[in-house]
Amino acid sequence: MKNLLFLILFLSINIVSFSQAKTDKEKAYEKAKEAIAIMDQGNYDESIQLLEESWKLDRRNFNYPYEIGYAYILKKDYATACEYFEYVVKMNKINDQCYQMLGNAYSMAGKPKKAIAAYNKGLELFPNSGRLYLELGNMQGDDLNQAIKFYEKGVMADPNFSSNYYWLTKLFCRSTEEMWGMLYGEMFMNIERGSKRTEEISKLLFDTYKSEIQFTTDSTIMVSFCKNHEFRADNMTGKLPFSMIYEPGLMFAITVTDSINLESLNKIRSEHCMFYFDRKFDQMHPNLVFDWHKFLIEDDLFECYNYWLLMKGAPDEFDSWYNLNREKYDEFIKWFAANPLEIDDSNCFHRLKH
Repeated sequence: MKNLLFLILFLSINIVSFSQAKTDKEKAYEKAKEAIAIMDQGNYDESIQLLEESWKLDRRNFNYPYEIGYAYILKKDYATACEYFEYVVKMNKINDQCYQMLGNAYSMAGKPKKAIAAYNKGLELFPNSGRLYLELGNMQGDDLNQAIKFYEKGVMADPNFSSNYYWLTKLFCRSTEEMWGMLYGEMFMNIERGSKRTEEISKLLFDTYKSEIQFTTDSTIMVSFCKNHEFRADNMTGKLPFSMIYEPGLMFAITVTDSINLESLNKIRSEHCMFYFDRKFDQMHPNLVFDWHKFLIEDDLFECYNYWLLMKGAPDEFDSWYNLNREKYDEFIKWFAANPLEIDDSNCFHRLKH
């Protein structure tokens, strides 16, 4: 079973007008804060006891039985965890994470059909839940094509939820359609920054560039980011497939260098972007990633961005470059933190748009 991400919900106090109820809710909250701290230290039984006390004081707050169920998962008592999450999803004002955790508990209890049913029920109530599509993708086992379908539905439903991009990057970069992994990976890194997964994808993107761009001994260049080309334009629209834009653009861009490293990839990616816009391919295939590149190039930020994006593939080269460009890079990181790539339903990138 693929790894699962358990998210602890922030607990809130619902202030009410009469003093005794307010006091009970505050007591419940304080006990729960202590319980979460104890749970983080591995004292699950004591944490459960405190959370049960919180729940008695505030019976309508779904966070308390949710956290009890989570504690039982940490104890590997999945059957009891299922009982709590089954109760949680019947409560008012719940969210999609409640169905996610119910499905996860069923899955860990060895009940995959119940897990899938829980995720699907959650999607009926929360149709824009990227996390529920993620879990359905995770349940597909060796059927990678079906997993991809769910992850891409998750991207379309919730374009700011990072985990679907993460798995799409890994699957496509290890396929014969690496082009899509490169684009999904860049989206992932813009959404989820500073994590171990971000570092992993940074290295994967660099390594994929290095493996799919080959300079041979007879001065020829081989580029292979998409094996399944459709060579003819669409008969109805005359629209070229995106692969017939992406790879020729790289072939054009690669003429500026004869090796793959951070310095040359900055040049290649800059030329690739200019190829795309100079030939007005943006009108045929609007693409948020290339729009972002163009914006960064015009604001003289693209070099720092490329070194940030790909640094984990060549850490020594990054360190050497950083020592010479420390002030410029540090200023970029400050700017980048305050100016993230903006993604919404109207401009989100996914393969099915192309």
